[in-house]
Amino acid sequence: MIRKYMKRVTAAVLAAGMAFSLAACGGSEIELNDGTFKPMDASELQFPQPEGTTLTGMISYPANTEPSPNNRTIFKRLEEKTNVHIEWNAIPGNQWGEKIQTIMADPKSLTDFIFTAGFGENDLLRFAQQQVIIPLEEYIDAYMPNLKGVFDKYPEYRKMSTAADGHIYSLPWIEQLGSNKTAIQTVDNMSFINKKWLDDLKLEVPETVEEFEAVLIAFRDNAEKLKQDFGIEGDIIPMSCIVNDGGQDPSILINGFGEGYGDADKGRHIAVTDDKKVIFAAAQEGFKEGIKWLHSLAEQGLIDPECYTHEWSQYVAKGKAHRYGVFFSWDPANIDNLEDFIPLPPLEVNGQRILTPQNGSFTSGYDRGRCVVTAVAKQPALVCAWLDQMYDPFQSPQNNWGTYGEDDEFDIFVLGKNADGEDMLQHAPLGDASPVEVREAEAVGGPLAILDEYYGVYVTCPDDAQYRLDWIEEFYTPYMTRNYVYPNVFMSQEDVKQLSNLQADIEKLVRTKKSAWIRDGGVDEEWDEYLKSLESYGLQEYLALFQKYLDAYFAE
Repeated sequence: MIRKYMKRVTAAVLAAGMAFSLAACGGSEIELNDGTFKPMDASELQFPQPEGTTLTGMISYPANTEPSPNNRTIFKRLEEKTNVHIEWNAIPGNQWGEKIQTIMADPKSLTDFIFTAGFGENDLLRFAQQQVIIPLEEYIDAYMPNLKGVFDKYPEYRKMSTAADGHIYSLPWIEQLGSNKTAIQTVDNMSFINKKWLDDLKLEVPETVEEFEAVLIAFRDNAEKLKQDFGIEGDIIPMSCIVNDGGQDPSILINGFGEGYGDADKGRHIAVTDDKKVIFAAAQEGFKEGIKWLHSLAEQGLIDPECYTHEWSQYVAKGKAHRYGVFFSWDPANIDNLEDFIPLPPLEVNGQRILTPQNGSFTSGYDRGRCVVTAVAKQPALVCAWLDQMYDPFQSPQNNWGTYGEDDEFDIFVLGKNADGEDMLQHAPLGDASPVEVREAEAVGGPLAILDEYYGVYVTCPDDAQYRLDWIEEFYTPYMTRNYVYPNVFMSQEDVKQLSNLQADIEKLVRTKKSAWIRDGGVDEEWDEYLKSLESYGLQEYLALFQKYLDAYFAE
């Protein structure tokens, strides 16, 4: 699926540890909610509101799309349905990270809720401590039946949303597409191989590292034939990637080496053993042997020499020129096209074929800090009741992807019927339209939940998600032998800070060495010194922090 996830924003406050008083900047006083539960009578929370109500909200929107939220069909319909008018402060997404800092530091600038906050756990705990956002667990249980229903059915989401102090400070974004080892997030950097080139050279899809290397050599040695047969301009590139760049990284190729962990978590480099122990994947012998093999490919001229430095736009440009034999991405349509490329299953190494799923993936798509209610909300119960409408099973897919019945040429959905004759959102054919552009033009994001059981009842599964789910189940799930992935845990503010400090040096070292070793070699000669450096940067303390929260997660 072409991913359209809101980027998580780390919103640092301007003065750490500062406590907000009732006097806002400029001297005017604002009454801030102290966080205690403020109940309302159920009759006051009925929708549509009989007298009409106005609330205030803050939202980001993609640049070059409709800047006024109330001009979007989704919010027009919500206002008609609820008789609640939202006065929005709308900020372009490319300015959000900078502006939200100033806003959170000034109570006078706050709205009742922040619809697309995207806060990390450190932000949530800091803003809660400063009393500019309020805890929501009592409002969820009393006034948010849609979200409470999700939490009751999938208690892991409540657990993931709850801080160590027992409070829930934000409303999550949840997108289920598959579950456990079939979830769409289990594999990020899929490897895709050019089936058209394989057929032209009468080659089979490789299954082992030896066969894979032989195919790359064949692509290299038959470059002129491939260029002539397919009218390619520019040099043939047997394999391209972007080292250390998430979904474009080649680490999926090395899963079978050594202990078989690979390096699926390309930011933290951790994995969970079957006895629930956190290990550092980038310090395992398998990682070393896999990196050594990747260097041998680079040494033979089989890997794009620009893979250590080029930007996304360059990576895509070469792909769209049809110059790649193998590349890595979430979806081949992002880089080249669907017709010519097929997924490459995990490669066998010394008789072992294994794939470590991505950490956090077994609970599918989840963003803890998607929406917050601020301390300026005079009627937080009403705010939460309105926000609960976003978790309605018919509403969430529209907020996430787009809607139907638009006045322009764009329509993500048409309104159809399910097997029981009830309304169902059916994904519309987009023709030549870009799915990303259509979704950005229509969707509003924010807090929502799309569960696997909604497909075929309230909404159809997007085509670009369905083929990826099919690939995972066919090509990858059979080789996911690990029983656990590291879950989405909510660490304390102190531990988040400590982990961040440790990770800065550890991650820099791994990224630097990984690139250098693939390009220049030397992993054997430098390995012992590398391990000593990891220890000196606090690797054991780093792992102990992860282990602490993993133990707590499974103890509950």
